[in-house]
Amino acid sequence: MLALVCVCYLTVVYITSRGLIAAPRFRLLETRIRDCRTRAAVLAGTEPGDSGRAASLAALSSRLDDLELGRTVVWRLVRGSWVVAIPLSKLAAAWRALHSAERRLLQLETPVERAASLESARLALLAAQRPGDADLAARLAAHPPESPQTQALLLAVTELLHQREDSEAEHEYEQQRIALWLALTGLGALLLVGLALGHTTTMLLGALGGFLSPVVGVMRSQRHSSWGVLVLAPVGGALAATGGLLLIRMLADPQLGVLGEVFLENSWNAPDRPVAMATALLFGFSGNLFSRLALTATGQIATPPDPAQPQ
Repeated sequence: MLALVCVCYLTVVYITSRGLIAAPRFRLLETRIRDCRTRAAVLAGTEPGDSGRAASLAALSSRLDDLELGRTVVWRLVRGSWVVAIPLSKLAAAWRALHSAERRLLQLETPVERAASLESARLALLAAQRPGDADLAARLAAHPPESPQTQALLLAVTELLHQREDSEAEHEYEQQRIALWLALTGLGALLLVGLALGHTTTMLLGALGGFLSPVVGVMRSQRHSSWGVLVLAPVGGALAATGGLLLIRMLADPQLGVLGEVFLENSWNAPDRPVAMATALLFGFSGNLFSRLALTATGQIATPPDPAQPQ
């Protein structure tokens, strides 16, 4: 049963990483590509006699074709499994390519559109409230939109905003990849420890507590929970429950005497008793409980013995 649960959760992790996390971002990418294509079609009709402008728009359309046809982003719907497979690394690269295409379109815009883009960039800088953004916004408003200095500054500010967006998205993707790697490694550790030690009930209850923890947090405070926390919580809860029962057994040992006799009889050696199962659920639910117990155990081991007491 433990192996079946691990395989099922591995499937959930795969669907989460390739579908629930990446799919919305990819849908937004598709929409932005269509918007760029529409803008390029409109700009192509403004000055039809300009050969340089036509060549730039043709190169831009070719680049958009690469993005839309999947040469840069691998996207497919796996038939028969209903799993959307979108690699996060290629998705991040596609967004950088799209932002580059949008900056090229910015150079070909009409004066009215360029003025609107200038105002949009200025408002974005004021809303970000980062060091130096107010000065950049003031510099954008200091010159007329038609001046070469303003156009060059607009391109630089747009590239800065795109770099920020791409860096934040790539950092988020990196955190999600780390969480997914930890989840996969944790599932393997769960399977090995469960088969070697036989604490399958403890692990299942700890995983249940790890699942309930973010659920209760969202229901109580309506706070935003990251995908990494949601994916790691059941795996970490299962491992914390197993380690927590072992720590309780150590601290309840008569030679240490930190915990009472009730924990000695309802911990590692009796994982199927109600007290032990409830304790495993609590360890899975609260990571702070496991941390405090681990610090207590560390303090007991690190504290030197009293020379007045017999060895």
